[in-house]
Amino acid sequence: MIRKNEPLTPSPRDQVRVLFCCWGNICRSPMCEFMLKDLVRKRGIADRFYIESAATSTEEIGNGVYPPAKARLARAGISCAGKTARQLRKDDYDKFDYIIGMEPLNMRYMLSILGGDPDGKLFNLLDFTDTPRAIADPWYTGDFDKTFDDITVGLEGFLKYVSIE
Repeated sequence: MIRKNEPLTPSPRDQVRVLFCCWGNICRSPMCEFMLKDLVRKRGIADRFYIESAATSTEEIGNGVYPPAKARLARAGISCAGKTARQLRKDDYDKFDYIIGMEPLNMRYMLSILGGDPDGKLFNLLDFTDTPRAIADPWYTGDFDKTFDDITVGLEGFLKYVSIE
């Protein structure tokens, strides 16, 4: 469940700035990034958001989106062309309003890299739903459809939470 009663106030840039994080930034977090970009574009509110994704590890830095994740996005008509993995940086904390992980392990690394969460910006994606839990890593499960479905539910919950429609 969400830890705060009220959504954070959007940054002075008049956009909700969202950063999704997972271990390598080649499966879950880029899926979130491009799925949310697609959702807000289709709803005509893309100008109200700035969306990126990053890794908590250095293992995949510079690599593109993992082919099965890219294929699953493509089946939904979503392109992630040009995306390469980057690592979360301490200065990202000041640049984003919401920094959203996929599982408790991500959260631990995010807290470590960012040096804490004094403003309450860190969330697990499925905390925005009625069934908060981790999103299983499809790198290991091979179930990119389940990941896609979980992300869809999480993103809908997030959009409802920030009440931008």
